[in-house]
Amino acid sequence: MVIALQPPALTAKTAARAQGHAGAEAQRRTLRSRIYLPACSIAAVAAGLVALGWANHWGGNDFAASMTSLRVVVVGPLTLAIIGVFLIAERLRPAQRRPIFARGYRQDLLFTVFNATLVVPLVTALTLSFSDVAQRAFPWLVLPRIGTVPRWGAIAVIFVAMDACNWFAHMANHRVKMLWRFHELHHSQEDMNVLTVFRTHPFIHVSYLVALIPGIVLLANGALPITLLVIYGGVVAFAHSNTNLGFGPLGRIFVSPNYHRQHHKLDGPQDVNLGFALTIWDQLFHRAVFPTPETIRTDTGLPGRPLVVEQAGVRPHHFSVFAAQLVAPFRPMDKDLDLRSAGVRALRSPAPSARRDGVTSSI
Repeated sequence: MVIALQPPALTAKTAARAQGHAGAEAQRRTLRSRIYLPACSIAAVAAGLVALGWANHWGGNDFAASMTSLRVVVVGPLTLAIIGVFLIAERLRPAQRRPIFARGYRQDLLFTVFNATLVVPLVTALTLSFSDVAQRAFPWLVLPRIGTVPRWGAIAVIFVAMDACNWFAHMANHRVKMLWRFHELHHSQEDMNVLTVFRTHPFIHVSYLVALIPGIVLLANGALPITLLVIYGGVVAFAHSNTNLGFGPLGRIFVSPNYHRQHHKLDGPQDVNLGFALTIWDQLFHRAVFPTPETIRTDTGLPGRPLVVEQAGVRPHHFSVFAAQLVAPFRPMDKDLDLRSAGVRALRSPAPSARRDGVTSSI
């Protein structure tokens, strides 16, 4: 009987290769234990779009002027006046009574400043880049001037279609785990208020770029005026306000605070009432849950607090919590690891913001 022996050199190579594969796999496991890699793809898309926009000179658009226009929409005089009115309404007709400087309010103010200063340039870059890429890649997408359609008619179509696109993007943010990791920050608010509309992760805007398509299609027929964009943003901000106000019979058409609060409900499904300004998309896809007197004062937030929130613990730690919330989408799902990695003291004890009978006492 003849026994074939494997050459020693070949055995050594095989062992070295196997050891290399094992080492690479161990490194991948270590990386996955520290970073949620799918979230990095969203950041990569954002970086790629910004780089393309920069290289193409923003499609011939004036970046500074576009950024100024967006800042007017976000925190311009009319926007601030509208927010001021809603803040007063929150004191006069609150859904839940809270201190005027509740923790959630202060945290949302931090996000408001962050959006007005650092996020506006990013969104401007993403908007200009996406529009330029879409027009270059799909030139047929832009319809020529339609003489039979008045400008106001084109603007109305853009407005309604944009709201529909926002609805679909919002649904995706709830259904796709990678997107939800960015969107859950918005749902972490337990002290809903008018400034909660700013409580968003910067990279969440990548998923909402789809809402630009209607404007691109009808670019030659009209464009949404800044005033209309401010009004649209005001309606969305009002929907997040801590008020018990509705639109009466028009509540079947327009999103009210009472309606949208069901979307942020602590102990219910959060893939309902996804509309931004109009409820028709929710009704069309059987996602509408209209409010009742019993649901108006419902608590909001994320069950189990999977994200670090300012309401937990003896002190709010606003800035460290803010940093942890921005980093959270890129961290693994293990909540304990998220807390340790963010350098935030684990705040597991019941918060002083514990709600009783619809009244929040966080300070």
